[in-house]
Amino acid sequence: MKITSFSINSVNPYNKQQRTAKAENGKHAFADKIEISTTAKEMSASSTYSSERAQKVQQLKEKIQSGEYQVDARKVAEDMLKYYRY
Repeated sequence: MKITSFSINSVNPYNKQQRTAKAENGKHAFADKIEISTTAKEMSASSTYSSERAQKVQQLKEKIQSGEYQVDARKVAEDMLKYYRY
């Protein structure tokens, strides 16, 4: 099988795409835009999750430091098995 390069003038399809993209951008100026819904704004403003989480973490730290915190090895093993089985 013989392959010859007839009429191939270093074609680069990416250059063509760049030229058309530049031409389109010159006609219409597009800008990225973000819109946050009112529901999302309300959720971020009234989030009690972070304060509840911080309180729980503080309680766990206190238990660990005082030596009251006990790890249930059976529960940890069961959860690990569930994780790796599914």
